[in-house]
Amino acid sequence: MDDPYRNNVSQQVTEGGEYTYTQDGGGQDGYPYQADYPAQDEDARSDATEGADEDEQMYEGEYQGVPHPDEIKEARRAARMEARRKARQAAQQEDEEENLPEQYETLMEDCGHGRFQWMLFFVLGLALMADGVDGFVVGFVLPSAEKDMCISNSDKGLLGLLVYVAMMVGALVWGGLSDKMGRRKCLIYVLTIDLVFSFLSCFAQSYGFFLFFRFCSGFGIGGSIPIVYTYYTEFLQMDKRGEHLSWLCMFWMLGGLYASFTAWGIIPHYGWGFAIGSELQIHSWRLFILVCLFPALAALVGVVFMPESPRFLLESARHDEAWMILRRVHDTNWKAKGEPERVFTATNIKTPQTEEDEFIEIQSDTGTAFQRWTVRHMTMLQQVMANIMSLSAPEFRLQGLFLVIVWFCLAFSYHGLGVWFPDMIKYMQYEEYESKVKVFHRERVERFHFNFSLVNQIHREGEYIHDKFANIEIKSVKFEDSLFENCYFEDVRSTNTFFENCTIKNTVFYNTDLWQEKFKDCRMENTTFLHPKKGCHLNFQEENDIVIYMVSFLGSLAVLPGNIISALFMDKIGRIRIIGGSMLASSACTFLLLLSFSQGAVICWQCLFYGTSVAAWNGLEVISVELYPSSKRGTAFGILNGICKLAAILASSIFAAFIGITKIVPIFLAFIALVCGGLVALKLPETREKILS
Repeated sequence: MDDPYRNNVSQQVTEGGEYTYTQDGGGQDGYPYQADYPAQDEDARSDATEGADEDEQMYEGEYQGVPHPDEIKEARRAARMEARRKARQAAQQEDEEENLPEQYETLMEDCGHGRFQWMLFFVLGLALMADGVDGFVVGFVLPSAEKDMCISNSDKGLLGLLVYVAMMVGALVWGGLSDKMGRRKCLIYVLTIDLVFSFLSCFAQSYGFFLFFRFCSGFGIGGSIPIVYTYYTEFLQMDKRGEHLSWLCMFWMLGGLYASFTAWGIIPHYGWGFAIGSELQIHSWRLFILVCLFPALAALVGVVFMPESPRFLLESARHDEAWMILRRVHDTNWKAKGEPERVFTATNIKTPQTEEDEFIEIQSDTGTAFQRWTVRHMTMLQQVMANIMSLSAPEFRLQGLFLVIVWFCLAFSYHGLGVWFPDMIKYMQYEEYESKVKVFHRERVERFHFNFSLVNQIHREGEYIHDKFANIEIKSVKFEDSLFENCYFEDVRSTNTFFENCTIKNTVFYNTDLWQEKFKDCRMENTTFLHPKKGCHLNFQEENDIVIYMVSFLGSLAVLPGNIISALFMDKIGRIRIIGGSMLASSACTFLLLLSFSQGAVICWQCLFYGTSVAAWNGLEVISVELYPSSKRGTAFGILNGICKLAAILASSIFAAFIGITKIVPIFLAFIALVCGGLVALKLPETREKILS
C-alpha cells in the first residue's frame, strides 16, 4: 500500500500473521526493522511530547541525586539474596569442616597401619636425628675451633647464642610456612639449607664465615621438629598416634649418641686432618662436622620419595592429589599384609574451599611472571601472619597459654641443667688440677738445659741465667716477678702459659709460640724473636678430654628407658599423666644434685634426670600436634618450639653464670620450673581419644 509519509516502506505478511515492515533504501546499515506505527520526522515532534515515552521517562528526583524507589527495593532485594547466599555457603563450609575429620579418620583406618607408615617413620626419624646431631655439634667442636681460629671467650659464647637464635627463628618461620606450602616441600627446603651451609662451614677458615654458615644451618634445621611431628601425625590413625610418635622421639636420642660417638672417635685424632694448599687446613674437627651431615643427607633423599600429607592437600582443596596418595598408602599397606585384592573404596571426599583460596587462584594466574610471583608470596606471607594471629582466638587462648608455660618450664630446666652438668664436671677437673699445682719460690737456675716439660707450676721471683729451653712443652705455667738473662728458647710449645712482671735480658726466642700477648707487664732488653709461631695452635691431647664425650654419650643413652616406657603407656594412661608425672618426678631428682661432690656423682644424677624427664618431652610433643587443627598445626608447633629455644638461651646464660659460685641457685631454679610446669600440665585437656580436627 502507499506510504502516507513517503518513507518507501513495503509491508509483508509472515506465516505467523505478523507484519514486517521493510524500508526499501534501508537505514544507515541497510538492515530491516519492525514498527507498529509509521516513523515520523524529528521535526514533527513537539516540545510537549518530547521525552514523554514510558521507557524514556526520567524520575524527577534523579536531578537531585535521590534514587528511585524501585531502585531502592531492587538493591535491598539483591542484598538479602547475597546475605542468604553467604549464609548458605558458610553453613555448608562449616558442615564440611565438621565432617572432614571423621571422614579422614575413617579413611586412615581403611588404609591401615603398615609398611608405608614404617617407611615414613624411618625417613622422618633421620630428619629428627639430624636435628639432634646439630644440637651437639657446636659443643663438641668449640674446644678445637677456638684454638684453630683464635676465638676469644666472648666470641665463643656468641657462636652458641646465634645458633640457638637461628633455630628459634627457623622453627617460627618453617612451622608457619608448612601450613601453607606443605609439609613435604618445607621439610625438603629445611634439610637442603642445613646440608649446604653445614658443608660450607667445614671449609670456613675465618671465624666470621664459620659463624654465618652455622647460623644459616641452624635456621634450616630449626624447622625440622615442627614439620616432622606434624607430617607424621597426619598419616596415623587415632589409636596409633601416641605410641608411634613416642617411638619417633627416640631418633633425637640416636642423634645425640651418633654425635657423641663420632666426636669421641674423630676429633682427638689430629692426624686424620689434611690440607688443601697452604691456606685451607682441614683438621679432624672439621671432618667431624662433615660426618655429621650423613643423617640429614639420608633424610633428604628419603623425603624426596615420600608423598605430601593428604590431610594438608584436603585442607587446600586438592582432592585428586589427596585421593591418589591415600590410595597409594592403602595399596602399599595391604599388599605388604598379603591382601593385594583389597580395593580403596573412597570415592567422595569433602574438600572445603574458601573464597580466599579462589581469590588467590585468580590473582596468581594473571599479570606478568614477576607479578604472579609477588602476589603468591605476599599472599602467603599474609596468610601465615593471619594464621599466627588466629591462635589468640578464644577457643585456643587458654590451652595455648598452658602449653607455652609447660614448654618454657621444661626447656628451661632441661637445657639449663644440660649446660650445668658438663660445665660442673670441667670445673671439678679444674679444681682438682689446681690443687696439684707446684709452687717454686726464689729459685736460681744457672747454665741448665731444660729438656723436659713443665706442667702445672708457678715460679715466683726466680732467676734463670744462661739457661736453655729446647724442644719442650710448657703447660699451665706462670712465671711471676722473675729474671731471664742470656737464655735461649727453641721449639717451645705452650698452653695457658704466661710471664707476668718479668725482666728478660739478652734472650732469644726461636721457633716458639711465645709471642707478645703472653708477656704481661714485662720489661724486654735486647730480646729477639726469630720465626715465631704466631696465631693459635691445636693441642688435641689437652683440648679434647674424653670425659666430656663420655658424659654426652651416657646422657643420650640414659633416655632410652624413658622413651620405651612413655611409648608403651602413652595411649594407656594418657598424655597428661605422662607429662605431669614425669616433670614432678624430675623435680625430685634435682635435689639429688646437692649430693654431687664428685665427677662420678654428677654423671650419675645427670643420667637419672635425663631418663626421667624424657617422658615429659614425648608427651608434650604428642599433645601439641593433637590440640590444634590441621590448618594451624605446624604454625602452633613452630611457635612452641621457638619458645623452647628461647628458654634454652636464657637457661644457658643463667646456669653457666653460677658455675664455681654455688650449686643451690641453679638447682632451685630447675626445681621451681619443673614443679610449676608439671602442675600446669595437669590442666591441659586429654587428647588420646581426640580425632584430629
